Amino acid sequence: MRFDFVDLRLFLAVVDAGSITHGAIAAGLSLPAASERLRAMEIASGVKLLERGRRGVSPTNAGEALAHHAALVQRQMAQMRGELDEHAKGLRTVIRLMAPTAAITEFLPERLAPWMAANPHTDVDLRERQSSEIVRALSAGLTEIGIISDTVSTDGLRLRPFAIDQLVVVAHHDHPLANRKDVLFTDIVHENFIGLAEGALQQNLDGRALIAGGRLKTRVRTRTFEGICRMAADGVGLGIVPATTARNCRRFMQIAFVRLADDWATRRFSVCTRAQENIAPTARALVEHLTSGEQRLSGGEPSGEPG
Repeated sequence: MRFDFVDLRLFLAVVDAGSITHGAIAAGLSLPAASERLRAMEIASGVKLLERGRRGVSPTNAGEALAHHAALVQRQMAQMRGELDEHAKGLRTVIRLMAPTAAITEFLPERLAPWMAANPHTDVDLRERQSSEIVRALSAGLTEIGIISDTVSTDGLRLRPFAIDQLVVVAHHDHPLANRKDVLFTDIVHENFIGLAEGALQQNLDGRALIAGGRLKTRVRTRTFEGICRMAADGVGLGIVPATTARNCRRFMQIAFVRLADDWATRRFSVCTRAQENIAPTARALVEHLTSGEQRLSGGEPSGEPG
């Protein structure tokens, strides 16, 4: 069988997007051309590579094997570019980085900005994913760096401390929760909620609600944690956000926030990579920067008193 670099790039893009349409766009191909290439790859390999369903596509076992080897090829190319970068000024490189919602909104902007400013020829392809998805992507070579919580298994990967994140429940300052120091998720799952429009954290909360035997009664979804706090302050419902966001919003909103006492609500984030020798020099430099000083969400006990 013969697969060219376009085939491999397309297949990885489709697996990453979970969609042939979006994968084709990412690979710079038309949908008919992408579909024809994928069919030709399955014919050439003699096995089914993708499972097609109403919600998109996912790799078969054979497809996961192909994605792994395709990523190895791309990683070797990235290593070559990274090493050449030391000798050729102006050569742009791209580092693939995946992280959960809270890490992207609460920590990465501040940490990434100075490093990217000091490395003007390096771009970062930042994708929002759940920790379990990030581990699979790292193992398959679909990303170079991941930021994950301590709730997933990471056999064979290298972890370095990054940050500690505490989730809290935000509410109107007169809400009965305002006088409590902490609360369990199961005690509030029946309440009205304000949710995120999308993102790994919201998927996690929806899944936790199902495990608890219910479904979140989400009145409205907003794109930002600040939007959740704003609506909670007006009495629309409860929201779950990182403690840093709640503390900042309380400075100009009439809200209370209470620590979410479930074990999974205190999340220790780590920077996760394959073995250091298997990543490009620029990616290795970014890892060193991100882990040079572990960031923590401390700030004392949440308080029900409005700011």
